[in-house]
Amino acid sequence: MADPHGFMKYRRKEAANRPVPLRLLDFKDVHEHMADSDVETQAARCMDCGVPFCHDGCPLGNIIPEWNDLVRRGRWEEAYNRLHATNNFPEFTGRICPAPCEGACVLGIEGIGAGAGVGEPVSIKTVELQIVEHAYEHGWVKPVKASFYTGQSVAVVGSGPAGMAAAQQLTRAGHKVTVFERDDRIGGLLRYGVPDYKLEARWIDRRIEQMEAEGTTFRTSISPSVSDLAGFDAVVMAVGATVPREVNFPGRELEGVYQAMDYLPQANRAVAGDDLSEVLGSQRSTTGETGVPEINAKGKNVVIIGGGDTGTDCFGTALRQGAASVRQFDYNPAPGQNRTAGNPWPVWPKIWRVATAHEEGEYTVTGNESADEIAALGLASRAPGETLGHRDFRINTVELTGENGKVTGLHAAQCERTPDGMVNLPGTDVVMDADLVLLAIGFTGADQKGIVSELDLPVDERGRLVRDDNYRSWWPETSGIRDAGFDAPVFATGDAGRGASLIVWAIAEGRACAAAVDRVLMGETALPNPVAPSDAPLSV
Repeated sequence: MADPHGFMKYRRKEAANRPVPLRLLDFKDVHEHMADSDVETQAARCMDCGVPFCHDGCPLGNIIPEWNDLVRRGRWEEAYNRLHATNNFPEFTGRICPAPCEGACVLGIEGIGAGAGVGEPVSIKTVELQIVEHAYEHGWVKPVKASFYTGQSVAVVGSGPAGMAAAQQLTRAGHKVTVFERDDRIGGLLRYGVPDYKLEARWIDRRIEQMEAEGTTFRTSISPSVSDLAGFDAVVMAVGATVPREVNFPGRELEGVYQAMDYLPQANRAVAGDDLSEVLGSQRSTTGETGVPEINAKGKNVVIIGGGDTGTDCFGTALRQGAASVRQFDYNPAPGQNRTAGNPWPVWPKIWRVATAHEEGEYTVTGNESADEIAALGLASRAPGETLGHRDFRINTVELTGENGKVTGLHAAQCERTPDGMVNLPGTDVVMDADLVLLAIGFTGADQKGIVSELDLPVDERGRLVRDDNYRSWWPETSGIRDAGFDAPVFATGDAGRGASLIVWAIAEGRACAAAVDRVLMGETALPNPVAPSDAPLSV
C-alpha cells in the first residue's frame, strides 16, 4: 500500500548533474549519485492509482506502483525482482529512456499533488535506476540459467537493445542462441550511437558478462551470410534502422559535412581507447563504403542540423571535444512550457526540455575557469559572458559554402510550416562560419544490403522489414533460399521492423519476439509478450 499522503508531502526530485565545467572535461556519467533515502522519499510520491496510467505509457508493462511501494518501504531486493521481471536492462532505460511512463503519470496533471502549479510526475526513471544499481552493488544481479535445454538453436542478427533482449529471453528459455554483430564490440546503437556521458560502456559490458554466463554466444565483426545462418532453427533480425536520412541542399558534397552516425561512433571509440588511425580504415560508413575519415570537433565551428536526440548527442560530444562554437538547428518552433490542447495528458508531453548537453551549451563563461578547463574546452577565444553553444528553432539550411572543397560556411533562413510544407521566410537569411556540419535528421529504415537482400526479406515504403502479428518476416516454404540449405523461419524485431523508436520499445519488442520464436519452436511459450508489432505509443 502506497503512502496515502506522499504525493501531497513531497516535491519531485531527481539526481543532480555534475558541474558543467567539470563534466565537460570527460565522458563520464553526467549525473551525481542520489542517496537511497532520497529515492525512497520519491517512491513514496506514487499514489498507487486504481488505474495506473504509467503502465499504459510503458510498452514493457513495468509494474511501477509495486516497486515504488517496495522501495518506499526499503525492500530493495523485492523491488529489483519486480523490476527485472518485466525489463531485462533497467540500467539502460533508467539512463537513456525519455520515460513515457512519467508522461502518463497522474501526478503530471496540473493541479494535483505537492507541485500542483506545474504537475510533477513521480520520478519513475530515477527510482528504476537506483533499484538496479542497488542490485548490482549488493550482488543480486546474477545469471539466470535455463532449467532445461530444448536442443533448438536461434541466430540473432544485431546486438542492440532489441537483439540483446531477444537473445537473453531465448537463452533463458533453454535455446542455444548465437548473436551476430557486424561491429567489433557488442551493443549496437548502445555501444556506438549513445555517448558515454549518457551510457558508459562498462554498464553494457557487465550485462554482456551476465548473458555469456547464462549461455548466450556472441560473434563480433561479422555480417552473417545465408551460409552462416544455415542450420539454425530460427533467425531473429534485429539489425536496427541505421540508414540515415539525406539532404539535397547545395554543398552537401563538401568535405567536413558528415552524417551524425559517422561522427558519434568515433567519439565512443576514442573514449574506449581505440587508435582511430588503425580502426577507421576498416570501418563501414553510413553509406556502406569501407573507410571513414577521422571526424573531430576540436577548434571547429560546428553546426548540427536536426533537433532530436541524435543531434543533441552530437552537441554534447562536440563540446567535450573542445569545439570553437556549437549550434543546433531545429526547423520546428520551440515548444512551450505547458501542454497544448492538442497534446493532453496522458500522451507524451511535447514541452520545453533542457537536455544535459543543452545545459552545457547554456553555460556562461565566467573568466575564472581553470587552466585545464580553458585548454580542454577551447575557452581561450571566448570572452566572459559568452555561452558555449546555442539552439536555433524555426531555421532551415539553404546551402553550404566552401573553399578548396572544404565547407567553410552555412547559409540559413527562418522558416515556418504551411499546408504545402516548410517555407523559408523572406528577409530572414543568416550566414555563419561552419567547418564541421553534422546531419542528424533521422533514419529511413533498415540497411537492405547484405543478409536482408540475400534472404529477399520484404520491406515496406518506410524501409522497415515487413512482419506479421507474430513478428514473422519470412517463410522458408515460399522462398528459393531453402534450396541453398536455409529453411529457418525469420523474425524481425526492434527498429528494423518498427522504424527508429525508443529503447524501451526495442526491449519490449525483443521480449515479445522471443516469445513468438519460442512458440514456433516449442508449440507453446511461457515467455511474456508485452507488445504486438502493430502497437503504438499513446496518442490522440
